[in-house]
Amino acid sequence: MNFKKITPSSKEDITSILNGINTYNFSKVPATSPLWTPLEFSVVNDKDDVIGGILGGIGCWNGLEIKILWVDEIYRGQGIGKMLIQHIEAEAKKLKATIAMLDTFDFQAKDFYLKQGYAIIGILDNFPQGHQRIYFSKEL
Repeated sequence: MNFKKITPSSKEDITSILNGINTYNFSKVPATSPLWTPLEFSVVNDKDDVIGGILGGIGCWNGLEIKILWVDEIYRGQGIGKMLIQHIEAEAKKLKATIAMLDTFDFQAKDFYLKQGYAIIGILDNFPQGHQRIYFSKEL
């Protein structure tokens, strides 16, 4: 095997790596939508302060990936999180998304996501130590 060494990736290296994995993946399963369509929404109060938001997007196989959902602690329990989930799911459906996926920790929002119709598809124990990372999905 002829290789030189492992080094930190440059921006050009990252592009090569992404192109390499995408070329391989799409040779097995063609993309059914653009590589990434961001769906990012904020909620503001009457002073225009951001009090919550959701960050995600639709990947190349029409899956909605929710990366972050946050509501300021003083606004929790007022339906803002539910509103954000419903909004991003509706926008994703308009773009032909067929499934949603996300993860949370046991000290965050496990019960909230279950109430929104998400099913647990995996649990990683002791990450972080003494806790669980929980993976969810939902058909749209």
